[in-house]
Amino acid sequence: MIYIENNCNKPQFNLALEEYVFNYLDEFDEIFLLWINEPTIVVGKHQNTIEEINVNYVKENNINVVRRLSGGGAVYHDLGNLNYTIISKSSGSSNFDFKTFSQPVIDVLADLGIKAEFTGRNDIVIDGKKFCGNAQYKSKGRVLHHGAILFDTDLEVLGKALKVSKDKIMSKGVKSVRSRVTKITDHLKEDLTVEDFKKLLLKRMFGGDEEIKVYELSDEDYANINKLVEERYGTWEWVFGTSPSFNIEKDRRFASGKVEVKLNIRDGIVKDIKFYGDFFGHGELKDVEEKIIGTKYKREEIQNVLKNVDLEYYFAGISKEELFDLIID
Repeated sequence: MIYIENNCNKPQFNLALEEYVFNYLDEFDEIFLLWINEPTIVVGKHQNTIEEINVNYVKENNINVVRRLSGGGAVYHDLGNLNYTIISKSSGSSNFDFKTFSQPVIDVLADLGIKAEFTGRNDIVIDGKKFCGNAQYKSKGRVLHHGAILFDTDLEVLGKALKVSKDKIMSKGVKSVRSRVTKITDHLKEDLTVEDFKKLLLKRMFGGDEEIKVYELSDEDYANINKLVEERYGTWEWVFGTSPSFNIEKDRRFASGKVEVKLNIRDGIVKDIKFYGDFFGHGELKDVEEKIIGTKYKREEIQNVLKNVDLEYYFAGISKEELFDLIID
């Protein structure tokens, strides 16, 4: 394993760094990164950004909004938040293994006398309250796992900046975003800074006394990362995207996440379709959407054009029948 030290607080750069390292530093079997963002909302790859954020509050408080490569839900970062990234060879399975990659965080907290546990599809909790969410992206035999740790995050700002749908709150059995999250500093028995915690997690990842092998980014690396910022992570198109007019909108929350589908139907034909949600999956959803466009808005027609598509590859944990029930029932 190698460690790439990164002290930049700009979210566009940090997400571009992740993607660049994942795609191009493939000579290393395992790569570890730690990074901290200035106030930022990071939305999942498949989410409709405008529906996840409190737009006025975000603008008034100069909060960045960025989109990551992985699925899952929107999260809030600030300078009291610690993010970690583990890049390694994939097991070959299309299933998501969040628990294994979350264990180092749980172990560090155990050393500090705090009992944390993995729960649900991708959360780590203390006393039933979430302090770390995880997401993954897989491609070409590699997996990128990243987690956002609420160490000393301003939870009041978090609650105001994120716009969580009512069905998600109800599914958690709580009344608000603020009431279902916690931060590590609220459970510490002694003073510890986010930098202290960062060092503990880094040491744990390298087996305690094992030498930490550091990879120094070259000028060429930085140039390529900044190009990604310019062409993807810093663009309005990537973060917000363009949406055509829709006349049918439906959504459903499954055990593995929420899926929302928007369709533009004219004369019984699907003229446009777009999937959104906090679900996990692989591949590009446009590959599925493009197959449906131009078909009659009839269940059997849509089933026919998708009969050879492995939909669970794109919508993990959601069956074909469940998806068809959502699109048209």
